[in-house]
Amino acid sequence: MLHTRSLIGWVLWIVCFILVLLAGASYAVADENGCQYCGMKKAMFAHSWVTVEREDGSSTGVCSVHCAAIDMALKIDNPAKKILVGDYNTKKPIDAETAYWVVGGNKMGVMTKRAKWAFESKAAADAFVQENGGQPAAFEQVMKAAFEDMYEDILMIQKKRKMMRMKKEGS
Repeated sequence: MLHTRSLIGWVLWIVCFILVLLAGASYAVADENGCQYCGMKKAMFAHSWVTVEREDGSSTGVCSVHCAAIDMALKIDNPAKKILVGDYNTKKPIDAETAYWVVGGNKMGVMTKRAKWAFESKAAADAFVQENGGQPAAFEQVMKAAFEDMYEDILMIQKKRKMMRMKKEGS
């Protein structure tokens, strides 16, 4: 019971933190080819693209598990019915629940320091781990990791964007 309260408290804190960040953010206008939270294009990030299909029939396409976690937190009253994710190798949309996931490794993640990659087959996931490291995981573990990583990932993204703005202004 105490553990559940603690977990709920952390989730509420993260949701509030995200809402505060987004309230002051000027983020990209969504279209079917770009992530509504960061503007990254599906054509470049099909290997990590996540589509969240909701119970009310709506759907959202985002560039990564990181942005999917933000979307799920912001739409807490409209649960996901099905989640598709791009296979790391083929870029084909696959069911996130049945995908073979790898967390971590030496490949930089999308919008995160700790990568979260999906594979349609166990053999492909195992081959990735053999070559790049990381740990096999179930989808629930992947989403928990995304929320655990959220604060550090947001700081990393803010730092990168600040550096990009400074570089652009200095040009």
